[in-house]
Amino acid sequence: MINFNLSNRVAIVTGGAQGFGLSITERFIQSGAKVIIWDVDKEAAETALKKINSKNCIYQIVDVTNFEKIKKNLIDIESSHSKIDIFINNAGIAGMNTTVAEYPLEEWNKVIDLNLNAVFYCCKAVVPFMLKNNYGRIVNIASIAGKEGNPNASAYSSSKAGVVGLTKSLGKELALKNIAVNCVTPAAAKTRIFDQMTQEHIDYMLSKIPRNRFAKVNELASLVTWLASEENSFSTSAVFDLSGGRATY
Repeated sequence: MINFNLSNRVAIVTGGAQGFGLSITERFIQSGAKVIIWDVDKEAAETALKKINSKNCIYQIVDVTNFEKIKKNLIDIESSHSKIDIFINNAGIAGMNTTVAEYPLEEWNKVIDLNLNAVFYCCKAVVPFMLKNNYGRIVNIASIAGKEGNPNASAYSSSKAGVVGLTKSLGKELALKNIAVNCVTPAAAKTRIFDQMTQEHIDYMLSKIPRNRFAKVNELASLVTWLASEENSFSTSAVFDLSGGRATY
């Protein structure tokens, strides 16, 4: 395993108590960072802290669809840690598997609010802190579904496509600063998000991956750790595929 240097870096990982987020958090801790997990599931966050077992990891219960709550917690973190270097937008939900014609409006808004609006809120709120220190690394976790569109997953696919567009816009806005903004578009991985999907949809996703397996959480964590490191000094406003060969562009 390559050791990327995140010593003395302060990182926030949304949805950091499980799945991709937990793996990213663990890799960051191993790389020397101080990590603040943002999650709404207190039990999962406490379990994650016990598993990580490091004085460099804490959690805050944060609803990332609440802009004022985001700002308050960022101020608290800067006050206690002096700075914010890295922000990982990972929190998200799959939403229902059904057709556009049958997709409930309430469910659509719920998925868009967490998967896209919350990413915008977090980016909008954290950028001023990074500008103040002339350093930052933002990594948004999108999905291959955002590039290709999965049938019966219109809200999820649309929200992740929006994350790609947001990443490209923000990266260009900050290109002359020492702040890199990138996103990763992974294929599906066997995390708790599968609990929200039908078996038919899971089978469909697997059938589209040439490597004939799902992504592993540590594979995503490895890529994200490099993107969050100082070694990533040039790539910004970019989309990094982790799709097992599925991506066609």
